[in-house]
Amino acid sequence: MVAVADLAGVSIVRGGTRLLDDVDWTVDETDRWVVIGPNGAGKTTLLQILAAQLHPTSGVAGLLGEVLGTVDVFELRPRIGLASAALADRIPKSERVHDVVVSASYAVVGRWREDYHALDHDRAAGLLRQLRVDHLADRTFGTLSEGERKRVQIARALMTDPELLLLDEPAAGLDLAGRESLVRTLGELARDPAAPASVLVTHHVEEIPAGITHALLLREGKVVASGPLRATLTAETLSETFRLPLALAEIDGRWTARSANGRGGVG
Repeated sequence: MVAVADLAGVSIVRGGTRLLDDVDWTVDETDRWVVIGPNGAGKTTLLQILAAQLHPTSGVAGLLGEVLGTVDVFELRPRIGLASAALADRIPKSERVHDVVVSASYAVVGRWREDYHALDHDRAAGLLRQLRVDHLADRTFGTLSEGERKRVQIARALMTDPELLLLDEPAAGLDLAGRESLVRTLGELARDPAAPASVLVTHHVEEIPAGITHALLLREGKVVASGPLRATLTAETLSETFRLPLALAEIDGRWTARSANGRGGVG
């Protein structure tokens, strides 16, 4: 196996606060990971390291065969696909959907005077078709529903044929139908052997697609548990992660969680 990300003793300290604390973690090229934890667990900070947007305060972060701090991140970032709310906020609302996707070829947000080849346009059209939003190609990003925007962002993240795909809470803000539709599509992507290694961040086990192979559970910047999904994601580890007694169930590759004592719940 080839590691696309390899973190050893990685910590992030900002303003005296330890956002990540001595994290050891390896993502191999065929892995599909889910990272789960409560608010403030360090999930987004971890994703920023994998996106080459943040350097460790201490420890070593290997990424796509390079070491952060010794490589030009502007050469590294095009090899990484990212879909996140922060990126979505930067996309001009007036941008044509097809252009939102194809502009990832130049790692820019908002088309200007870039010159794209026919192959770029064909790939963008194919990804929109794969994500089932090709009928929206000529719409503007600002007119889309939340679920449609999520799919367009994932198509954009795949545009450069990345070696690592990062999805930061892709189902956040969706209603039940929208969430289930998107999770089903993410499951298809996870099971595709040609798809890149991926890391999906979520608060909710219900948002874990079928096809995810590994889980990393975080609390207060520390790793609670890490490894193959079914061995790692248990009622015990999830309860420790959220500090609430939880019952966990899996049906047909999908997960649900509820409070084990009947007082409140967590997804």
